[in-house]
Amino acid sequence: MPERRILSVWFPRLGAERLLRRMSIGDDVPFAVMRETGQMQVLSSLNNAASAAGLHVDQPLRDAHAICGTLITRLQNPQAEAGFLDALARWAGQFSPWVAQERPDALVLDITGCAHLFGGEEALLVQMNEAAADLGLTARCGLAGSVGAAWALARYSDVPPGKTRSGDAIDQEARATRSRAAKRRHWERGGTEPLQCNTYTYCQSLRIARSGQTHSALSNLPVAALRLEAEQVAELNRLGLRRIEDLLSQPRGPLARRFGRGLILRLDQAIGAAPEPVSPGTPPPRFATRMTLPEPIGLKEDLEAGLERLIPRLCHLLQDKGQGARLVRLQAWRADGTMGWVEAGLARATDNPDSIRPLLKMKLDELDAEFGIDILRLEACQTEVLHQRTASGHMDASHSVRIRMLSDTRMDDLIGRVGGRIGLEAVTRYHPVSSHIPEKTAQLLAAAWSDPAERWPSPLSPRPLRFWRPEPVTAPDTAHMPAQFSWRGRVHELAEARGPERISPEWWLDEPDWRSGVRDYWHVITERGERLWLYYAHGGTMSSGWFCQGSFA
Repeated sequence: MPERRILSVWFPRLGAERLLRRMSIGDDVPFAVMRETGQMQVLSSLNNAASAAGLHVDQPLRDAHAICGTLITRLQNPQAEAGFLDALARWAGQFSPWVAQERPDALVLDITGCAHLFGGEEALLVQMNEAAADLGLTARCGLAGSVGAAWALARYSDVPPGKTRSGDAIDQEARATRSRAAKRRHWERGGTEPLQCNTYTYCQSLRIARSGQTHSALSNLPVAALRLEAEQVAELNRLGLRRIEDLLSQPRGPLARRFGRGLILRLDQAIGAAPEPVSPGTPPPRFATRMTLPEPIGLKEDLEAGLERLIPRLCHLLQDKGQGARLVRLQAWRADGTMGWVEAGLARATDNPDSIRPLLKMKLDELDAEFGIDILRLEACQTEVLHQRTASGHMDASHSVRIRMLSDTRMDDLIGRVGGRIGLEAVTRYHPVSSHIPEKTAQLLAAAWSDPAERWPSPLSPRPLRFWRPEPVTAPDTAHMPAQFSWRGRVHELAEARGPERISPEWWLDEPDWRSGVRDYWHVITERGERLWLYYAHGGTMSSGWFCQGSFA
C-alpha cells in the first residue's frame, strides 16, 4: 500500500485576487479587502503591491491609509468568498478526486497514487501553480505525509533551510560566534542552489517533505506551524521554545501538564503519529432561485414585486425535496458589481410563501440600491426536513387537531416576525426542569428552537411571581415564624403566614447558595399587604437564619 501523501494548497490573497479578476487595476496599485469587526474596519486580504507598501492583514484601515495614501479598498463579501472557494474545490478535482476545504482560504488534497499521472510530485505542484496563476491566483503548496505537515510547509516554509544561518541568524555576529558557526554550503557562497535535497524540494512556492523526512522538514519551522492558538504560541516563545525541533526534544509529560493535551495532539498530527483524515464531504443541496432584471431597479415597490416571483419558486423547490427553510437570504447584486443582502430567520421550518414573505419585506429597508440592482437571488441557507402530519380519528377529534396545529403555526409566525425585529435569540420561553430546588425548576430557552412545554409539574405550594437571590431578614433565630421582622431597612408586622414547606438541598451537587442546609419556606402576608416568600435555613456549613427570596403578585 503506498504511503499517504497530502497536499495543502493555500491561497493567501484569495479575497483580493477574487475581486481583481474582474477589476481593471494594475499590479502596481495597492489594493486591499476590508472587513467590519464591530469596532473598526481592518484589512482582510491584500495584493502584492499593498504588501510591498508595508501593509499587513488585520491592520486597521485608518493606519493603512496613513501608510499608503493610494490604497484602494473594497468591502469583504464572505458569502462570495465561500462560493469562490467551493468553485476552487471543484477546479482542484482535476488533480485528485479527494478534495476537502479548509475555510476560509485553503484546500487539502489526498494525492496518494495520483502523482505519477502528472510526472511526479514536483511536476504536479508546478502544474497546479501554473493553473492557479492562469486564474489570477497566488497559490502556495505544501506536500507531506500528514495534513499537519503539509499545512505547516505551505504557510511557514518561506525560506529553504540552506538560507538559515546557524545560531540566531543575526546579521552581525561576533567573531567567536562566526568561528564556531557551521560551514556554509557552496550555494550559500554564491554558487547555484540545487533544486532539491534529501529533505524537501524548494522551487518558488513549492514545499515537498520527502517520505520519511517529516521530522527534518518541520524541525526549523516556528511552533505556530502546528496550528496552535496565538496565546499558546506566545507562551511557548516566552519559555524559549520557538521552533518545532525544540518541542520534539522535550519530554511529553511536562509539555502535556503545562500546555494541555492539545499541544501533544497537534505535534503528533504534524509528524504523522496521530490520524487526521481528509474528509471532502458531500456538498449540501442548494435551494436558490434568481432573477436577472432588464434594467436596474432601486424602489422598494420593485423589490417587493421581485420577491413575489422569487418566493413561490423557492418554496416549490423546498416542497419537491420535503424541506423547510429556517433561514432565508435575499442577495441584491448592484450594477457596479457589489452586493448587498438581508437575512430572515424563521421560528419553524416552512415551505409556505405566506410565512416567508412578510419577514423579507420587513428587511427591505436595510438594502441600499446605490447605482441600481440588476440581479436578485433568494436562497434558503438553513433547511430542515418537514414531516407530513395527517390528522386522524373521529370528526371532532380531527377538527380539534387542525385547530391546535393552526394555533401553533400562528404562534411560530408571530415569533418569527418579532424575532425579525429584535432577533430570534431575544424571544424566549420557560421550560420545566427536573429539580425540586425553587430557583432551578425552570430554564430559559429560545422560543424559535424549542417547543412549548406540554405539562408543568405542580409544586406543593404556590411559587412567587418574582424571584431574587436570598436576602437576609432580621428576626429571632428560631424555626417558628416571628410576629415581627425587618427586611430592606423596614419593620414588617405579620398578618398571615402559610407553611412551612421543607425543601432539602440536592446532596449530589455542591450549590454555594444551599450550604445553609434544609430550608422551611413560608408564604407571608404583612400588615401593609405585601406577600413575601421567606424561609428559615436550619444551617449546614453556614449559619442558620431567616431570608427572603421572592414576592407574590
